Amino acid sequence: MDWVVLSATGRLARVKLEESPWKARATQPNTRVDHDVIASTAPAVGGEVGAVTASGTAYLINADACEELAPGGPWSLWNGHLADSLVAAGEHVVGLFSLDLDAPPLALATREGVVKRVVPEYKGWDSWEVMAVKDGDQIVGAAHASDTDELAFVTVEAQLLRLSAREVRPQGRAAGGMAGIKLAPGSDVIFFTAVAKDDRDDAIVATLASGGDSAATMKITPFLDYPAKGRATSGVRTHRFLKGQDHLGLAWVGIPPVRACDSTGAPRNLPSAQDRRDATGSKVYGPFYAFG
Repeated sequence: MDWVVLSATGRLARVKLEESPWKARATQPNTRVDHDVIASTAPAVGGEVGAVTASGTAYLINADACEELAPGGPWSLWNGHLADSLVAAGEHVVGLFSLDLDAPPLALATREGVVKRVVPEYKGWDSWEVMAVKDGDQIVGAAHASDTDELAFVTVEAQLLRLSAREVRPQGRAAGGMAGIKLAPGSDVIFFTAVAKDDRDDAIVATLASGGDSAATMKITPFLDYPAKGRATSGVRTHRFLKGQDHLGLAWVGIPPVRACDSTGAPRNLPSAQDRRDATGSKVYGPFYAFG
């Protein structure tokens, strides 16, 4: 099966695999290369995948036009197309999705905490709306989620909400979604994804806290350490700030190992030790751009 992969630096490639790229990567040697941090993946259907932008628009992407990677890895996407160059000017791609009409609903969440699961619908369009996004808001993440899966939100103030996808009923393309996570004044969602039921036991949460007067600290915690809460609640604290720290710069939830890069796509080293969910983490140095 062909899978399309989106890097954290916004580049696209494809790879032939019998399982998802996340699971395939977990079994590969941890050899790091530039532009190897993954942000999103989707299986190609008829040689095509969908790409969701921050505005709530979906675009058709031709998988055959993407650079092919060797299945055994390591996967460097440095030579891949920039995803934003394949959509309308001014649009920014935040995730990929399958065009299979039998796939689970596509879950989307915005910076202001709105969430939606959209009923699969594709009629040969080159682009179409998947979520009505309010002015000033934008989508921060997208992933397929069945009723038995869970949704994960992480905010800039270090709150994590683990939510059953069943609580977000699927809606049509034009709907604007519903309240997902309750935000404190001035807070934003910085990361959103779905965690499949089969991946729940293995999934981890990675967070990076920073501030102008303190070194950054990073920690990794099992996803199951976070209690599930109801929709429109604020979740629980996922990172305790040190003096001088005032926000999360990065967050990620997924199948280990987590990787990091700087803005050029170059690998960044991370501590490997796990910590409790409200710990301060371990100090890290240098510029960080993304986890994945």
